[in-house]
Amino acid sequence: MCGIVGVMGRSPVNQLIYDSLLLLQHRGQDAAGIATAHDQFFSMHKAHGLVRDVFRTRNMRALPGNSGVGQVRYPTAGSSASVDEAQPFYVNAPFGITFVHNGNLTNWRELRESLFKHDRRHINTNSDSEVLLNVFAHELQQASNGVTLDAHAVFQAVRAVHRRAKGAYAVIASISSFGLVAFRDPHGIRPLCLGRHDTESGPEWMLASESVALTGSGFSLVRDIAPGEAVVITEDGALCAELCADPGLEQTPCVFEYVYFARPDSVMDGISIYDARLHMGEYLADKVAKSLRLGDVDVVMPIPDSSRPSAMQLAARLGLNYREGFIKNRYVGRTFIMPGQAVRKKSVRQKLSAIDMEFRGKNVLLVDDSIVRGTTSREIVDMARAAGANKVFFASAAPAVRYPNVYGIDMPTQAELIATGRDEAQIAREIGADGLVYQDLDDLEQSLRDLNPAMRSFESSCFNGRYVTGDIDEAYLERLSRTRGLPQRSGAMAAAEDEV
Repeated sequence: MCGIVGVMGRSPVNQLIYDSLLLLQHRGQDAAGIATAHDQFFSMHKAHGLVRDVFRTRNMRALPGNSGVGQVRYPTAGSSASVDEAQPFYVNAPFGITFVHNGNLTNWRELRESLFKHDRRHINTNSDSEVLLNVFAHELQQASNGVTLDAHAVFQAVRAVHRRAKGAYAVIASISSFGLVAFRDPHGIRPLCLGRHDTESGPEWMLASESVALTGSGFSLVRDIAPGEAVVITEDGALCAELCADPGLEQTPCVFEYVYFARPDSVMDGISIYDARLHMGEYLADKVAKSLRLGDVDVVMPIPDSSRPSAMQLAARLGLNYREGFIKNRYVGRTFIMPGQAVRKKSVRQKLSAIDMEFRGKNVLLVDDSIVRGTTSREIVDMARAAGANKVFFASAAPAVRYPNVYGIDMPTQAELIATGRDEAQIAREIGADGLVYQDLDDLEQSLRDLNPAMRSFESSCFNGRYVTGDIDEAYLERLSRTRGLPQRSGAMAAAEDEV
């Protein structure tokens, strides 16, 4: 999962892109980068670390130009060890392109081989983003005949990208002496939105992963980029757009964006993230009422921060006391994004501390947005008991995560998932809880449809094992498992097929 931004402005955009990346920092903490366009030249700076640490005054001064792109990275495919795999990426032909990508290609290995054998393009990293850039560059050269470039040629190139690339991708590219190009995969798995700011010199445009990057930078949210759509913004500020994929494909945005990744002050595909989490809390409350004796619960507490709206709404709906029992240290990174179980486990107690008086002698219902590996949940339950809780119940605003995600979320193998091969009672024992309640998938998806009835389907593969791109099978998941050096539990796809 990454955060991307692109700006076509009327004045220098380096500070604007920097500020936007700060607003998207939650989407990636591994690396950050900015590339700007000035005359016929690109300037770029990227490095490992948080945005505030990567860019110093001297770096910002070296990023002139009225347009540019930026990214905060959370690595999935490829390696996070080399700064060469930080974005933006750059190719010099055709025209010169800088490129940022959020998502994950599922056929990047096949594409890399095809690029070398047939398109005569060399890929210098293990990043699927570099593969996607070279596919786009090759198709752009074919569409423009290597001479001139216009919107028609760009749309033709994006159509070819959609035919070749499988998986999830939201892309923003800057083309030298032309402008910005943005496009989204035909299923709309990864988010991308468009904003506008009017000046005396004309409109300025911004594209970003989340609307908070637009509104927090003084831009108005215009709309989301549609699945399969491409948008061209020329250097003079003219905008045109065209659907470049089969209009019959159903939009299936990633449901985990609403559960966990997106900021609550964002609006994504017409759905307020904050409202979505409130609705999740209402549906979860109904499930809790059926699964637990409410008289056994003294107080409801959220695991800060993303579960707070769900916990508040659950408590209100059930007439239970709501209290804040955990204090979060905001200077420790998200444990879900941190690589390695040992690092995640150690960081939980650095990140959270319990207020003993809120737990002592009480039966506590803890509410979290989801349970993935279970390490964090187990540590939190232990902390609640150590603080004096009598009983500790646990509720998840998301269903049990039982299947790998291959579209950009770093949980690709079943062996890492606590819910694989276990029922709720067994998972409760694993995390040390006196009771455990999961949200039902139908209720989770309905909570989103309540806010946008036009949204009929979602990419929910980590909950149900159904992969919307149609190219994921058992062999693919086993190969993923081998690349991470973890054993793959058998029967993943068979179990998914049983649920269909």
